[in-house]
Amino acid sequence: MITIGHGLTHWYPATFYLLLPLIGSELGLTYSQIGLIMTCQYVAAAIANVPGGVLVDTVGRKGLLMAVSLFWVGFPYLLIGFTHSYAMLLACIALVGFGNSIWHPTAIPTLGERYPERKGLVLSLHGMGGNVGDAVAPVVIGALLALFSWRQVVVMNVVPGLVVAALILVLLGTLQFGTKQVARQSLAEYLKGLRILLRNRALVLLSAGSSFRTMTQAALLTFLPVFLARDMGYSPALVGTCLFALQAAGFAAAPVAGHLSDRMGRGGSPLFIALVALLGFFLYATRPVIQAWLLEATPANMGGSSIGVLFGAQAIGGSLGPLLAGLVADRHGLLATFYFLAATIVVANLFVLWIPKTAYAVPTSPNTRRR
Repeated sequence: MITIGHGLTHWYPATFYLLLPLIGSELGLTYSQIGLIMTCQYVAAAIANVPGGVLVDTVGRKGLLMAVSLFWVGFPYLLIGFTHSYAMLLACIALVGFGNSIWHPTAIPTLGERYPERKGLVLSLHGMGGNVGDAVAPVVIGALLALFSWRQVVVMNVVPGLVVAALILVLLGTLQFGTKQVARQSLAEYLKGLRILLRNRALVLLSAGSSFRTMTQAALLTFLPVFLARDMGYSPALVGTCLFALQAAGFAAAPVAGHLSDRMGRGGSPLFIALVALLGFFLYATRPVIQAWLLEATPANMGGSSIGVLFGAQAIGGSLGPLLAGLVADRHGLLATFYFLAATIVVANLFVLWIPKTAYAVPTSPNTRRR
């Protein structure tokens, strides 16, 4: 059920990427204005991710928080279907960022805690749910756009999220944070642990590298559909097929990379679509490895906050990526954006070289030392 919910938290943004060329044309937006739309979502997520982690680690109502998160991700798209204002569009997409910020600090530590010996594989399966949402949404929405307007599509698209949010609330609503291994903690203990956490070198370097990776991913997902629709002249259905190829490759990559990390440690034409798929394989393979690596390098009772910091850093990178790429596109042309993104992913990979290979034991208090 958690994996299905994760799939829907990715389904909605994947839907919106496909709609961006249509919205941009209808509202007469520049590339920078298109980029600013996604920047607003990531800025909101950056602001909310760390408080979301605090909420998980101190309140602990994981089932309830996941249901609220999923509802909060889907409902703003209903509002988007009725707006004709660019400012209102930015406000609605920011709400999506707030909702998404609760899911990962809740779901990822939950799975890591329950399957401590198979973190990489389990988190990759959770990631596969996201990849399925990312991959299937463009194909389904691309087909629906052949029959309905984009405004009708976003209204219909709210229903799956509401249904699954209700199921999570019913089936997992009583799920609590903390087991025999990871005890609940007071606010004073939490704040002491947070100070230690923010000095964790592995956390800082993993978050910084992941921030640049997300910068690449966010800008690519924003402007690849625009490039395909405007420069290549692809129909919405064919754009959806290309995005499916990008995300489906990530679907295949995630469990392979996750399983290997458990065993080895963390550390237009068919040709065009194949190249996009190859890009997706390498772009998405690292996600479960980074998450499992982070959980091993930080105290278990700070799992929600660790993931909150990671996704907060990713959101900062994600907020900068589309806006900077849009500025590059307005000044030098859309194709130049992809050269810019190639540079950002190189920077992301450099951070891995300095990450220490240490892990935390499962602690019961912030005073727990490294093994």
